[in-house]
Amino acid sequence: MRILRLKEVMYITGLGRSSIYQFINDGVFPRSINLGGGRAVGWLASEVDEWIAARVKERDQKVAA
Repeated sequence: MRILRLKEVMYITGLGRSSIYQFINDGVFPRSINLGGGRAVGWLASEVDEWIAARVKERDQKVAA
């Protein structure tokens, strides 16, 4: 498993910090995991990849409809 830090998640998704946390609060983006040591958090790369794949699938279904 690979853990991504916030800057990597922002780069991979093209989203800003506020958008990521808002999507988490809305329940539409993978939740971060506590890495210990206070405020350090990260995201599982596989979950972020699945989220991106779901966006592509949504797009493709709208185009096909």
